[in-house]
Amino acid sequence: MIKSAAKRFYLILIFILLYAPIVTLIVLSFNSSKTRAKWGGFAGKWYITLFQNQEIMNALYTTLIIALVSALIATIIGTAAAIGVQAMKPKFRTLTLGITNIPMLNADIVTGISLMLLFIAFRFSLGFKTILLAHITFNIPYVILSVLPKLKQTNKNVYEAALDLGASPVYAFFKVVFPDIMPGVFSGFLLAFTMSLDDFVITHFTKGPGVDTLSTKIYSEVRKGIKPEMYALSTIMFLTVLVLLMLVNTAPDKTDVLSSGQIEIKKKHKLSRFIFRKVVPTAIVIVIVAGGFFYGSHNSAAGKSQVIVYNWGEYINPDILTKFEKETGIHVVYEEYETNEIMYPKIQSGAIAYDVVCPSDYMVQRMIENNLLAEIDFDKVPNIKYIDKPYMDQARQYDPENKYSVPYLFGTVGILYNKTMVGEPVDSWGILWDKKYKDSILMQDSVRDTFGVTLKYLGYSLNSTDLDELEEAKKLLIEQKPLVQAYVIDQVRDKMIGNEAALGVIYSGEALYTQLENPNLEYVIPKEGSNLWIDSWVIPKNAEHKENAEKFINFLCRPDIAKMNYDYTTYSIPNSEGRKLIEDKALRDNRITFPEPEDLKNCETFKFLGDENDALYNRLWREVKSR
Repeated sequence: MIKSAAKRFYLILIFILLYAPIVTLIVLSFNSSKTRAKWGGFAGKWYITLFQNQEIMNALYTTLIIALVSALIATIIGTAAAIGVQAMKPKFRTLTLGITNIPMLNADIVTGISLMLLFIAFRFSLGFKTILLAHITFNIPYVILSVLPKLKQTNKNVYEAALDLGASPVYAFFKVVFPDIMPGVFSGFLLAFTMSLDDFVITHFTKGPGVDTLSTKIYSEVRKGIKPEMYALSTIMFLTVLVLLMLVNTAPDKTDVLSSGQIEIKKKHKLSRFIFRKVVPTAIVIVIVAGGFFYGSHNSAAGKSQVIVYNWGEYINPDILTKFEKETGIHVVYEEYETNEIMYPKIQSGAIAYDVVCPSDYMVQRMIENNLLAEIDFDKVPNIKYIDKPYMDQARQYDPENKYSVPYLFGTVGILYNKTMVGEPVDSWGILWDKKYKDSILMQDSVRDTFGVTLKYLGYSLNSTDLDELEEAKKLLIEQKPLVQAYVIDQVRDKMIGNEAALGVIYSGEALYTQLENPNLEYVIPKEGSNLWIDSWVIPKNAEHKENAEKFINFLCRPDIAKMNYDYTTYSIPNSEGRKLIEDKALRDNRITFPEPEDLKNCETFKFLGDENDALYNRLWREVKSR
């Protein structure tokens, strides 16, 4: 009795562990609130917006088309390769199989980086074609592995007999050999399709702007906080697979035989074969072809009249992009990144020709020094007059002649704290080292921001290059690490709104958003000072649509557009005319968004410290993260 109860408990526990996350995901897909941290009531609106979301639909279609095409091509090449390998002498066959198996034995990240470097070396522009080539490459060995065992089982004498009877080699192969190896070929195709459908790492390293598969799209969403549409998409995918599995595993039982006889069973088998061999493949082909026409017409309509934008996550109002497209006829290809350090190598490699990028102050300086930026023709950016002079002057710290950049948004880095969880005044960075807040502190997963906080707390400049000062900051960060709940970027927003942490290092614009969602949150710039940052638009030197880029920058400098951006991002705009359009006086005069001079008296702007010091910072940060 006890043993039976223990078995049932164990089985229930396993089911809970397996399906509780899925149930949670399904529940969240019906949450009317945009954040997972707060239940806003039951609603199905995310399922509606899912199919209206162009980006997600494009990612879904791209995933299907790449998986299908790469699997088909890999199956053809892999089958031909398997036939060739089978015909080799044993010694050469073993050597060839060892080489072809390398992609399967290799770590995906090694394969992905290797293919990316190969494409860059041969001057391939990263995009749809490079993803397709990469998927074909890593799928071929799986097809060979599936086809070879079937080839070994074929009877060579039958093939030779067909040749003796006058059949051509091609005719004999398709009539004698191919039917025997067909199960292996089909198995290889399904394996290649599945591997391609599920791949993330290799796709991540070989994709270009405007091209996303579901895996890379979901990854980018997770990094900045998942959109509710992704919950709806995951729910639909799960339920679809579940229904298909139920249909596949549905078979007539013995009672059907007794009651209906053999004829009824045959009818059911025929219906099942018809559905899975005719209806399902036809439906898949129709969906992919229809998606192809839609996707192709959408992108071909853009043609060369486009601008490729590379920006931070959740850092522009999507309606602005739509408005720009309608007013100018220029199609916007939009891609996001999480940190300056992720963005910079892509620009430096030249593998992707972005037209407009939005780096932070010190990174603008680095890009100028490394000759990566084109001068902006300000005759084509007349709306620059709306950018206030103090911010143009501030920009001279990293762009001395104001030739390469246009200020976009600005703000500070400070502490966001929950007044219900922190009962003392917060005015110093030192509270982030207070042991009573263990596992309730969120730090930025950014080398310059994290070291900047620590250096200011120690009384040093956040642009310090003194090794002793940096080592002292590193030791203090290692000492703090057991107290830290997580090193995050955009996720600090949801965690603080959901009361999951007491303290978090956050950007001022994010702080204002969190306050609107959770009134118990308060933001402060510590007395030791902080980072006053400016993110600016720049044009890379290899931009292919420079005039369109200048039109895009000019559009964003318009006061009404700047105000639209503020409403969406809640980040400070360096545009006094745009600020005047903010209706709510409390927001217009909010000191978080628009701080007074006394709030900024100990603040500094990040500077590029040179490649050698940049490498030093990164090494010390790795030492902190690895402890």
